[in-house]
Amino acid sequence: MDPHVKTSIEQRLIESGEKERLKEHLRNRLNECGWKESLKLHAKEVIKDKGLSSLTVEDLVKEITPKGRQTVPDVVKKELLVKIQSFLAQQHNI
Repeated sequence: MDPHVKTSIEQRLIESGEKERLKEHLRNRLNECGWKESLKLHAKEVIKDKGLSSLTVEDLVKEITPKGRQTVPDVVKKELLVKIQSFLAQQHNI
């Protein structure tokens, strides 16, 4: 995607308040499907394996981020994509 287009879309999402609504929807859906709890358990395992004293917050984030991204359910990704596409279609029609 063209960086200028991406920036323009991001700006429209922010200005309209839609970005915050999308983030809230995403938080709720991830919570509903157990993703948040699963990632929390993974973080606890990483802390247990690496040891709390030798692990920084940045290290923990680096360690759990790939799993977090990989385990977002496809249905949630598709819902978010549809919501963004719908928003952009509405903006185009205005």
